[in-house]
Formats: sequence, C-alpha cells, structure tokens
Amino acid sequence: MRRSGPGRQAIDRLARAGYIALGFVNIVVAWLALQIAFGRSKHQANPKGALADVAGHPLGKVLLCLLALGFLGYAAWRFTEAAFGKAVEGKQVWPRLLSAALGIFATALAVTTVALLLGSGGKSQSGQQVTLTARVMRHTFGRGLVGIAGLVVIGIGVGMIVQGVRRAFEKQLELGQTSAATHRTVVTLGLVGNVARGVVFCIAGWLVVQAAITFDAKKSTGLDGALRTVAHQPYGQVLLIGIALGLLAFGLYELAAARWAKT
Repeated sequence: MRRSGPGRQAIDRLARAGYIALGFVNIVVAWLALQIAFGRSKHQANPKGALADVAGHPLGKVLLCLLALGFLGYAAWRFTEAAFGKAVEGKQVWPRLLSAALGIFATALAVTTVALLLGSGGKSQSGQQVTLTARVMRHTFGRGLVGIAGLVVIGIGVGMIVQGVRRAFEKQLELGQTSAATHRTVVTLGLVGNVARGVVFCIAGWLVVQAAITFDAKKSTGLDGALRTVAHQPYGQVLLIGIALGLLAFGLYELAAARWAKT
C-alpha cells in the first residue's frame, strides 16, 4: 500500500516537477536533432546542448533555475524509491537500482545546469565522453572495458525498444480514469518515444564499441554523435527526422507522465 501524508505529497510534487523538466529538455533535444537533419545545428543534440540552447534565449537563466530545481526534485524522488521501494515494483532489487541510476543521472543534469548558470559549462558533453574514453583506453584492459561499456549501452537501448513495443511503461501510469482518446495518445507517445530513444542508445553504444575496436576515442561521441552518424547515412535526413519526431514523442510522454505517473 502506498503511503500518504505530507511527506508522500512532497515526493509526489518533486517527481512531477522532475518529469516536466526532463520532458522539456527532451523536446529541446528533438528540436536540435531536427536542426542537424536540416544542416543548421548550433548546439550538440544532447541534454547539455539543450541546456546551452535554453541559456541563450531571453529568460534563459530563469528557465535554467526552474530546470535545475526540477532535476533535483526528480533525483530526490528516485533516491527515495531506491531507499524505500517503488510504487509499482515495491522493494524489488533491480527496479530500485534503476531508480538509483536515474537519480544519479538527474543529479548530473542539475550540476550541469548550475554550471551553465555560473558561466562555467566547460567541455561539450561529446567532448567529455571522448576524453573519458581516451583515458580509460590508455590503461591495461582499457579497450576491453570500453567495449563492454558500449555493449551495456546497446543492451539498455534494446531494453528501451522492448519496453516500448511491449508497452511495459503503462504499469507506471494511472490511466484508468482517462478517456479512451487520452489513454491511446499517451500510450502511443510512450511506445514511439521509447523505441526512438532505444534506437539512439543502440547507435551510441555501437560507436563506443567501434572506439574500442579501432582504438579511436573520437568515435565515442554519445547521443549527438549517434544522431550525426544517422544523418550521414543513405536517406539519413529522412531517418533523422523520424528519430527526432520519436524523441519529441518521448518528451511529450514525460510531460504526460508528470500528470499520470504513479509515484
């Protein structure tokens, strides 16, 4: 049984604020991916690039402050799940570990957002990944570790695709009281969004594996590199537009989750 009371309500609000922040960032990433498709990219199509894009607009600092608070709220919710169990899976180990990982991810986004607010954004996200990959590969067994990391990312991507196709995300939502049209729309957004995100993860993971095979850290460029790799393929523009629309669907799904997620 889910707990109630002021503490439960506070966690619920933190979770929903976090979903809004993440949904907004993913929508901006989708927009940046579309810009790559049409050859007009200014920022890298990844969360840090999205935040940098937001910072350059009027009221950008205000938006970054709100996003940082949203990320911290989401992190607090996920860490609470990791410590005490989830609303759906209860105290099962793997869901709690996933919550911990998502909490770390949201915390990293919050740190990145604060750094941009302070004017110290540093290297691009892709550049940071290339540097880290190069450092790891200098060590004994480093190439093997990088290759394994790439395979793990591919595995995560496949898991996202399976979750989308099987509509496993539905159990995380409270859609029982919604209209048939709303239910269908939210499920479609979740399906398309998870599949698109999974495809991008698979491509990004394969680039990491290639970096290990060729001993070339520059191939490990994360989300932005995966999208640019798609753009350079035959019919790449069409494929990238499709992926960008899928990422947009995922961002909209997260906004819907802010309303209907079980927390």
